[in-house]
Amino acid sequence: MQVSQWQGNLPSESTRLIGRREEVDGVRALLGRSRLVTVTGVAGVGKTRIALRAAAELRAEFADGVWLVALSPLVEGSALPYAIAEALPLSDQSARPVTEVLADYLADRELLLVLDTCEHLTQTCAAAAKTLLAAAPKLRVLATSRRPLGCAEERVLGVEPLPVPEGDDWQEGDAVELLLDRAAATVPGFAIDERNRGALMRVCRRLEGLPLAIELAAARLRELTPDRLAERLDDRFTVLGTTEHQVYDADPPWHQALRTAIGWSHQLCTPAERLLWARASVFAGSIDPAAVKQVCADDRLPSWQIPQLLESLADKSILIWEPTGAGDRYRMLDTIREFGAIWLKDLGQDERVRRRHRDYYLALAREGDAQWMGPDQYAWYDRMTAEHDNLRAALQFALARPEGHIAMELASALWFFWYPCGFHKEGQHYLERALAQDRQPSPARTKALWACSVIMLLQGEAVRGAELAAECSAQAERQGDVEAAVMARSAHMSVAVVTGDHARVAELAQGLLDEAEHDVLLCPTLLSLNAYSLTCTATGRLDEAIAALERLRTLCDRNGERWQRAYADVLRAQAELAYGRASKALAYAQAALEVKWRLNDSTGMALAIDVLAPAAMAVGQEERAAHMLGLAHQIWDVVGTQQAGLPALVAVRRACEEQVRGALGDRDYTRAFQVGRQAELDAGVAYALGGPVPG
Repeated sequence: MQVSQWQGNLPSESTRLIGRREEVDGVRALLGRSRLVTVTGVAGVGKTRIALRAAAELRAEFADGVWLVALSPLVEGSALPYAIAEALPLSDQSARPVTEVLADYLADRELLLVLDTCEHLTQTCAAAAKTLLAAAPKLRVLATSRRPLGCAEERVLGVEPLPVPEGDDWQEGDAVELLLDRAAATVPGFAIDERNRGALMRVCRRLEGLPLAIELAAARLRELTPDRLAERLDDRFTVLGTTEHQVYDADPPWHQALRTAIGWSHQLCTPAERLLWARASVFAGSIDPAAVKQVCADDRLPSWQIPQLLESLADKSILIWEPTGAGDRYRMLDTIREFGAIWLKDLGQDERVRRRHRDYYLALAREGDAQWMGPDQYAWYDRMTAEHDNLRAALQFALARPEGHIAMELASALWFFWYPCGFHKEGQHYLERALAQDRQPSPARTKALWACSVIMLLQGEAVRGAELAAECSAQAERQGDVEAAVMARSAHMSVAVVTGDHARVAELAQGLLDEAEHDVLLCPTLLSLNAYSLTCTATGRLDEAIAALERLRTLCDRNGERWQRAYADVLRAQAELAYGRASKALAYAQAALEVKWRLNDSTGMALAIDVLAPAAMAVGQEERAAHMLGLAHQIWDVVGTQQAGLPALVAVRRACEEQVRGALGDRDYTRAFQVGRQAELDAGVAYALGGPVPG
């Protein structure tokens, strides 16, 4: 079986999976007979671990990989298609409905899709699974949920807690082995012996073999002996009753052992730890300590205490510490977050803290908007992609509870996330929702019209893009908003680029450039320079094109800007090729590719590699040129349409293919092309940048 360039995105296991061989084999067997399998069970029973292990063991059987979609951060079902598209190597640039794009992408692929934590979105997940399975005959879906999805074709594997020994033979119990394994991670050198054996088995029996409850109990062995741990759990069970309503409110109700373990862990926390646990539950996905300070701190919870409290909650297994290259982050397990959210609601602080969360990410978006056109674009890309789940949560909260123009402000301020960072379709989704909900004229609405116009144009929707640009112009004029008027004209210029109206492009671009301050780095200025150079190259005015690109390069280099500079380097490479200077074209295209690779800009990568192919051919590297054609084809396939469907780019590509095939012959061309097309993406890009041939 030929395995494709992308194997999937399954995370590595951070801890040892204890037992579960029968369940893993059961999942594998069901997937062999059914195209939709759901692993069900109570909260904390280990559904995700079982599903991920089964998926990892099946990876070699799926030519197009195994892909995990984590659904717990999603607040509402409308975000589900975008979460699936984001998890897959897919960045379709058309304006088609994202579910349709997913169906087309998956249609011919042999792929396993893992939808993790579906219980709060069962109807949406069921509908999505039904649609995608109907469109893609080789697709299989593995879901985890506290309840079945309810599809006719669904096969369900129910997961029970780990077996606990009935007698004194602790070696036969996976629950005891799990407790020992996690205890050893908490207390180095911890082991079972005659003195603690009975107490450890009492703990496992009392917690009825539920894995998450056992792991929470193991975290207490740092300060409690096994005997004391068992005694405290016994005490906890004797007082457990309906007064613990905040636990019984879980939907569906939790296993009694999990209620006990989480409730006891909560009881053993200090008041400050409990309060932070509750307030931090408003975060979706991973948690930035700096954000926690802004969202959760007040007079009762001073900001200077937050770092120590986060570490303490991690020590108690309430939070999971996740070190990253950009600093420490934390994550909260779904069930732990659910408990915190219920507690926060009982405290009467839910709305207030969620508003603070929304306001924090609005401020972050405004800061990113102000700083994007500068030297920190890589840092902003990393920061905002790390906060993607929280941005979604803030947007969904703002749309669900309209206040002023906040939803519009947030959606429009994030233009730099939707556009340069490649989240076009999701940006369109939130911008259109905000525009439909808030029709009152405002600077935020004008900016949203511009952002939505540009995104529609990027997706080939020239008519809709032109309509939005016209409305943006009209509102800017009525409001006397000079900055918005400039943005609107740049949108009209982009419409002319897409429709191939070179005269209109030149007119608008020249007007914008004449008005621009010479040393000020603004997005419309850079768009104008690139658009003008594109028109000049298309009409044979290469010297003018290069002059415009040199002006842009100087402006970008002076301010450390990379995003638009990289597009300028692609255009410069095309101009250099037209002049017959292939070596210079290679250098410019490689410089562009390096930036676009770092920003995960699939379209920019494909455009750069499409120039590298004829440049390599021009310097006598026919086999390398074939590799580049294959690699570019692979990326365009992910983007959705080869060469973005633009006739001029398609013609250049076909001419290059014919030239390289003629030089190598059909057999050698096909072999080299397939090496590029099937290469793992990072290896293929590294080769394009001058590295060794991908294996």
